[in-house]
Amino acid sequence: MGLYRTVALIRGFEERAVELVRAGVVPGGIHPCTGQEAVAAGTCAALRPDDVITSTHRGHGHVLAKGADPARTMAELAGRETGLNRGRGGSMHAADFALGVLGANAMVGAAVPIAAGAAWALRRAGGDRAAVSYFGDGAVSQGVLLEAFNLVALWRLPVVLVCENNGFATSMRAADTVAGSVLGRARAFGIPAFAVDGADPEAVLAASAEAVARARAGGGPTLLECAVYRFDAHHTWEHTARPRYRTEAEVAAGRARDPLELQGARIPAAVRAAVDAELRGLLDAAVEFAVASPHPDPASALDWLYADGPAASAPGVR
Repeated sequence: MGLYRTVALIRGFEERAVELVRAGVVPGGIHPCTGQEAVAAGTCAALRPDDVITSTHRGHGHVLAKGADPARTMAELAGRETGLNRGRGGSMHAADFALGVLGANAMVGAAVPIAAGAAWALRRAGGDRAAVSYFGDGAVSQGVLLEAFNLVALWRLPVVLVCENNGFATSMRAADTVAGSVLGRARAFGIPAFAVDGADPEAVLAASAEAVARARAGGGPTLLECAVYRFDAHHTWEHTARPRYRTEAEVAAGRARDPLELQGARIPAAVRAAVDAELRGLLDAAVEFAVASPHPDPASALDWLYADGPAASAPGVR
């Protein structure tokens, strides 16, 4: 039931978030992860509360699966004072250090070196905590990702590298932009790398549990390439611009393997109905909380930008 609940929570959250974008409550739009929920649910189910993750511009699912409060997460998307980061992070930069969510990141591939640094710090601190970093297929063309691969392999850091391969970098097909393969890039550094059915929460959980166990035991990094299909737009901007890079038949075929339905079929119908009802109430409350929450005071715009106040903007400081 736990995996289904997480998948259903993320699906419902994204649907509500899209509605709030259309209503003008969430400014700037979002990158929905509809169809990719199994990756977040399966990987985070293999983690402990003291493990850490770094995420992407399409990161709501990861943040929620790691335990973030849906109401505060929705308020963050809406830019409200009650959000996870007081409305400063928004859709693409949500973080909750208390939960081990070291932040989503709008820069393609940038979450991986951050996770590498976190994994290095975890190992130096002792214990067996692990880090998980998410990135998309488009990130494998970024040099910083390959540099991070080199370091985590060389230093055998406790990190699981999770590629959510949805086949597109925005509207460009990965097959037209990426030479070689994701698995090949990891294996070139000696990193064990495995293909995973990213639509199946249980398949993701099984692969993640093995990778996390390896990291905890000192075996170093593992890469999981999770094949997924993005049901919705790359960004909600597409809902009005309507670029044509996928046919309706292709989208319908991708939707045929729905993580929500795959996992929902594995639990009793009555249990599923009860979970769905509970989540409807939870998400109704999250939306109400976000809409009713105040916007930050403009006078506090520079608060929390620097560790010790806005010293970097003081006269004479370069």
